[in-house]
Amino acid sequence: MNPSAIPLHLTPFVVEQDASLYTPIDQAVWRYIMRVSRAFFKKHAHPMYRDGVQATGLSIDRIPLISEMNEKLNRFGWQAVAVSGFIPPSVFLEFQSRGILPIACDIRQIEHISYTPAPDIIHEAAGHAPIVADAEYRKYLTHYGEVAYKAIFSKKDMDVYEAVRELSEVKEDPASTPAMVAQVERALDAATAQQDYVSEATQLGRMAWWTTEYGLVGSLENPLIYGAGLLSAIGESFHCFDPKVKKIPFSLDCINRSYDITRPQPQLYVAKDFTVLSQTLGEFASTMAFKVGGAKALTKAKAAESVTTTVLETGLGISGILESFTEQADGKIIFLKWNGPVQLTCGEKEIPGQGPTHHAEGFSTPIGRIRGLGKSTAELTPSDLEHLGFKENQMGKLTFESGIELSARFKSSIPYQDQNLILTFTDCTIRYQDQILYRPEYGSIDVACGSEVVSVYGGAGDRPAYLQATGGYRQAPRRPKTNLTDANRKLNEFYAEVRGLRESVHQTHTPEKFKELLLAVFHQVNALYPKDWLIHLEILELLKTRHRIELQKSALLVEEKLLSLRSESEDYRELIDRGLALLKEPG
Repeated sequence: MNPSAIPLHLTPFVVEQDASLYTPIDQAVWRYIMRVSRAFFKKHAHPMYRDGVQATGLSIDRIPLISEMNEKLNRFGWQAVAVSGFIPPSVFLEFQSRGILPIACDIRQIEHISYTPAPDIIHEAAGHAPIVADAEYRKYLTHYGEVAYKAIFSKKDMDVYEAVRELSEVKEDPASTPAMVAQVERALDAATAQQDYVSEATQLGRMAWWTTEYGLVGSLENPLIYGAGLLSAIGESFHCFDPKVKKIPFSLDCINRSYDITRPQPQLYVAKDFTVLSQTLGEFASTMAFKVGGAKALTKAKAAESVTTTVLETGLGISGILESFTEQADGKIIFLKWNGPVQLTCGEKEIPGQGPTHHAEGFSTPIGRIRGLGKSTAELTPSDLEHLGFKENQMGKLTFESGIELSARFKSSIPYQDQNLILTFTDCTIRYQDQILYRPEYGSIDVACGSEVVSVYGGAGDRPAYLQATGGYRQAPRRPKTNLTDANRKLNEFYAEVRGLRESVHQTHTPEKFKELLLAVFHQVNALYPKDWLIHLEILELLKTRHRIELQKSALLVEEKLLSLRSESEDYRELIDRGLALLKEPG
């Protein structure tokens, strides 16, 4: 990993992958999913899946090292970085916009082998990484990251995100109780119920869900999987081809279709090819606040109640929570007001002395052209200011074409490329019609120079500086965890024994000794962990693939046990059947 590719404000979310945290059960879960996936996706996934598994450094038999994946991704101009659990959406998107694939290095519990709502290395590495090897798809991912990085997230979006994150972590915590799960599910329902409008971030989140997570590509009659949610969910990937799952031609309509992360999807979108993804994304981007500007963009920012950045035609950016704006009948914006803390930027760099500490209580400013001069505040020269009475610490007056009047003493200006970015006044009073918008007792005022709002986007203009001054992200980064518990410690030892026997294929165990060792594990597992289907499947695989009569007879005993477990639940039936099917395939 090239450390210089990661901005300082993102580094707290980067973790060290500790391979020692993976248990023998975890390794068996990875191996099972990869073997089942290799067989199924040979026919049902985009052709790049098979080649991409190898191209991105994935092994069938062991959980990959992200450092090794990073070396492979470098060949495509991408990189990989280890994270743990959910990371804030803006962090994930900034990584992606820079061509960095964040890979959650935790792994799901065996109880959630078919699907987990929590990010894990199976979803990120085995799901997302293989298709990244496709150049057109990489183009879409990068473009999506760049666009989504500018999207406006609402405060309520973030409340839902926090609730989803909490639910996923509780569900994947071996120590969680049903009561704890029920409690966080209620919290998620409450947060979801509070969402009263659809933000840009929500719309883009839906596009990601129906493309990068649950997307199909090809024809409606013969679609192929490319979405990571399907490539890593061995349950739903099998069922998504059921005729009951409606297949819809991919279009911008996907931003209007919500989804439920806890249930299989009732419909899926099918893109003709990956170029359609970028085209559709561009179609949506052209409607976003960062593209359209003006009152429409400001309305989105105000509704969001979150930090956004408003950019004037002068290049000045104002970042904070927009409280209000005044619009004339002709659509011109004449006054803006933010709640604190507020940051002023130019070229997405904080202007010295104009950060959240200086504007801790908020910021307000008139914008527009000056009556009688036909100039905006950005174009005012020292002689213009003198003409308007601002000389030798005297009171002067700016009268905007909108009718806003500013009476004050001129203090200083901050220039940029032969124009003003900021004009600072003291003893200031701002009036508009019968309202007083600013009073002298509020202190000196920095007036943002410009006359037009050309763009509004989500987040602060200089995010690192803003985050440093305001305490950083709401979410504290978490450290990788292990699935090892006191309850499964002995079972892990049995899995380790089976793995050791599989990897000792070149050692000189006689068939009789090999059988003896395997059956010893089998009988102990039966006595202590009779419901564990995966270790029985691994034992059966070893017995059946050694092609010796002595072992084949013993295999019948293990197969009978698996058939008994198979009859106990629908989940067991599907998982065991897929494993048994692998043993029938040649090679």
